[in-house]
Amino acid sequence: MITLEYFEPADFNQLMEWMEDEAFLLQWSGPQFKYPLTSDQLLDYVHDANDKITSSRFIYKAVEEETGQFVGHISLGNVDRYNRSARIGKVLLGRDHRGKGYGRQMINSVLHIGFEEFNLHRISLGVFDFNTSAVNCYEGAGFVREGLIRDARRYQDTYWNLIEMSILEEEWRSGKG
Repeated sequence: MITLEYFEPADFNQLMEWMEDEAFLLQWSGPQFKYPLTSDQLLDYVHDANDKITSSRFIYKAVEEETGQFVGHISLGNVDRYNRSARIGKVLLGRDHRGKGYGRQMINSVLHIGFEEFNLHRISLGVFDFNTSAVNCYEGAGFVREGLIRDARRYQDTYWNLIEMSILEEEWRSGKG
């Protein structure tokens, strides 16, 4: 089992170690960060995050409850309180922690936060089509494919397609029990 806690500067080194190369960083963050990932970039990232009243971005680390080990990262961003929507992003499990069900637990936990704590109506995300394990995880959690953005991201001489997905409040409520 995992629990989500706020991501903070003490966690930066572990996240930076997980960034294997430029392609992996781009897949994880889009163009927000430049390789190699640095503490200064992460300080900018967490600035103004995680305040329940004023923030539009909430950044979490996934912690394995039994060991207290930092096993993953996830964010809930673009929180729009008027339209009751947000976007999941920057989902990552450390290499040694994949295949244990933590990804699904992270998604379920952040959906619970979004729908229960923030009273959201819609939560979306984007995932590259070649990341089939992530696509399967999101669909298993109840996300619906909305479309494909062809050649959405360029990496060197190739382009990556992005699948847009979302889940609505009533879909989450009907599927969680």
